[in-house]
Amino acid sequence: MVALAVAGLLAGCSSDSGDSGSGAKASPGSSVSTDGTGDSAPATVVKGGTVGAADSACPLPVTFDFAEKWKPKAVDLDGSAPDALGKQGTVKLACEIDAKPAGNIGFLRVWTSDATDDTPREVLDAFVADKSSTKQVKYRDTKAGEIPAVEVTYLYTSKALDETKKERALAVSTPSGPVVLDLGGLDTQEHDEMLPAYRLAKETMRLS
Repeated sequence: MVALAVAGLLAGCSSDSGDSGSGAKASPGSSVSTDGTGDSAPATVVKGGTVGAADSACPLPVTFDFAEKWKPKAVDLDGSAPDALGKQGTVKLACEIDAKPAGNIGFLRVWTSDATDDTPREVLDAFVADKSSTKQVKYRDTKAGEIPAVEVTYLYTSKALDETKKERALAVSTPSGPVVLDLGGLDTQEHDEMLPAYRLAKETMRLS
């Protein structure tokens, strides 16, 4: 799984409970947003389009808005890569939304599964456990749009890049199975700069 994350990024460039658009402004909060993680970032971001519908770049069990200049692309794993490179925990990679055209090195990734009995927390537990060298793992109940969700933040040490960086993901349940929205980034600075796009996706998410 580390191989996929590193390859994707370079090619493009303690557990606690706790449609192509019109360029319209999406304002999922005040000018500065905090999410209970100690992070803050400008919350106003320009909408670039919507992904997830059957006629979009990535048909998914959910739809959400993505930021201007970000580029969504469906991931077809059938015969194109070893299963281990397209799977993390119990979910498989379905869509990557590339931040490079917007000036950042990183992706929003969407992972799906047809295991409808898995809860969002169970899915995130397996998702994080499948990455080695994680620490400061914190979970919180939240919402993605109006959908109940669980979100996790953690620090991940990439052996390939020899660097520890922030990562986060959220999981929701849908009639088709769980969905994970994952934000990484080449490093913590890239991660923080991409947070407004992540929040836009989170706050506009709805069932397809």
